Formats: sequence, structure tokens, C-alpha cells
Amino acid sequence: MLRSIVLFCLSLALTVSFTQPNVVAADDPQLAHMVFFAVQDKADAEKLVAACDKYLANHEGTVYYSAGIRVEELDRGVNDTDFDVALHIVFASKAHHDKYQTHKQHLKFIEENKELWSNVRVFDSYIKKSAQ
Repeated sequence: MLRSIVLFCLSLALTVSFTQPNVVAADDPQLAHMVFFAVQDKADAEKLVAACDKYLANHEGTVYYSAGIRVEELDRGVNDTDFDVALHIVFASKAHHDKYQTHKQHLKFIEENKELWSNVRVFDSYIKKSAQ
């Protein structure tokens, strides 16, 4: 009887571990995914922000999301001004980021909006979890 219970628990644990790929370990770092778009026509910047909000917000594992246009009046020598729209997503883990990359909403966003931009730069980094 005890052997049956142990085998059942082991089977259940294996099932959960293989069906829950995005379980985040306490020490897994978050992944910051920062994307900077240069649009072909400046008039399309707000349209691209709206598309980001529609397709890229609320993905599983998102800790933080925002999208917006560049602040043009901040043009000190250190400011990078080679973009028009910034997308910021912090994922709970790399596994969440990886799932997002192939998600149908992300792919639909690219397909429907790639004609709007002339350049895209992506900056991914591991970050410490915020202490909130």
C-alpha cells in the first residue's frame, strides 16, 4: 500500500513538473526585454504604441509592461534619439520570455506592424527581482 502511495506521488510530481514549464524558482532572475523601434513615418508612432498595448501586454509571466513614444525634448548628448517607440517588458523568468517570443499574439504583432518600422533594436538583460 505504501509503495502504491509513493508511486502515485512520484507520478503526480512528474506530471506537474512536465505540464508546468514556467514554474519559476525563487532564485531565477527576471528578464528585462527592452525594444526600441524607429518608425518610417513619425505619424505612426502612436499607432505602434496602440498595437503594442493590444498584442504585447498581459502575457503570462509579465511582471511589468509599458510602451510609449520617445521624449523628444530630452536631447542631451547622452540621450539616444535613434528611436520613436519604446517597449518595456519584464518577465518573471527566461522561460516566460521564451514562451512570449513564439506566442501567436507576439507573432501577429510583428506581422501586422513590421511595415511601420525602419529599425528595431532589442536589449535583453537579467535583472534582480524588485523588493516590493
